[in-house]
Amino acid sequence: MAALAWLLIPLVAAIGAGLWGSWANRTRKVRGDGPELIGYARFREAMERERAGS
Repeated sequence: MAALAWLLIPLVAAIGAGLWGSWANRTRKVRGDGPELIGYARFREAMERERAGS
């Protein structure tokens, strides 16, 4: 009976990992690259200002 309990531990862990993997890989609302590109453009402008001022 103890051997059966030790075999159930990896089985429960594998089921838990499968559930977590399916949850982590769920379909999310796709967001475009717009906010990231706007932030990058602001960053580049700030870096140009710093370099031009020194």
